[in-house]
Amino acid sequence: MNFRTLLLLPFLLTLAPSQATASTEVAVTRLKAAVNEVVAVAKQSPNASVLAKNVRPILLKIISFETMTRRAVGPGWREFTPDQQKEATRLFTTLIIRTYTAKFTPGEFPDILFKAALSPAPGRVEVPTTILYHGSHYEVIYRQDEADSWRITDVIIEGVSMIANYRTQFDAQFKEGGATAVIKALNQSVNSPK
Repeated sequence: MNFRTLLLLPFLLTLAPSQATASTEVAVTRLKAAVNEVVAVAKQSPNASVLAKNVRPILLKIISFETMTRRAVGPGWREFTPDQQKEATRLFTTLIIRTYTAKFTPGEFPDILFKAALSPAPGRVEVPTTILYHGSHYEVIYRQDEADSWRITDVIIEGVSMIANYRTQFDAQFKEGGATAVIKALNQSVNSPK
């Protein structure tokens, strides 16, 4: 799995059916523009640490880390104080960005095949892609919700939802010690050696 898979972000509008095709075309165009912006930054970044720092502002604009964190924590989120929610989101954002940029190999970029965007439900759009990287193919779907201004809210890699994967971990931690345990685990993950 490669961090750049997070960077393939759809910006779709699913309005009336007559507008769906135009919205899909706009979404793919915007998605490709976002990918190009990240690739330009990546080409100038000598290592994963610098890359993480340089792409962070771009990713904060195109990924809804707040929604991703809330969904990853699940029902226990309501028991977090506002300060705990903010801290969990900050840590989760750092973890996601660091995890994927750590897999970056300077000068190597994936080949990406964009497929037709889908609208599985009102207010939700998914853009499936096939990514070729280091000789392997990855099927990656980028999910976006209208409620989040069409920012990405989940990434499904080879059929596995990133949010669902983290929810399993966070749910176990929450059951053991509530919000404090989740934040402690996130802190440990973020501060562990790369």
